[in-house]
Amino acid sequence: MSEHHTVFTCPVCHVAITTPLLPLGPDQAISLENGKPAVPKGFFGLNNQEYWSVTGRFLVNLGDLVGTGHSGGANGCCGLDGLDGPNLVCANGHKIGTEKSDCWMPHAAVLLDSVIGVNKC
Repeated sequence: MSEHHTVFTCPVCHVAITTPLLPLGPDQAISLENGKPAVPKGFFGLNNQEYWSVTGRFLVNLGDLVGTGHSGGANGCCGLDGLDGPNLVCANGHKIGTEKSDCWMPHAAVLLDSVIGVNKC
């Protein structure tokens, strides 16, 4: 049986913001190790924990983002902490999530609730 990949898109203009991704499997967990990816490259996870106060949001590996940039919220010592709110935008400048990449946290893009995932074969 072939698994369906998901491409996440901007909720406003529908431009792709990720490569095709697979959901984390039942034997895979979101990593909470500081300075390491929260989700392996090629996968996405649903944050079922109270980590970052974003329960129920999708997390993707920063290396799987495409056509995205930064806007505001550029605080952090070694990366972006995202404590000032959404700091990621799509290619057309619409807010799509928050990059968490500082040294004292797991690294991920935390997508906004409104970001759409489209299944691809």
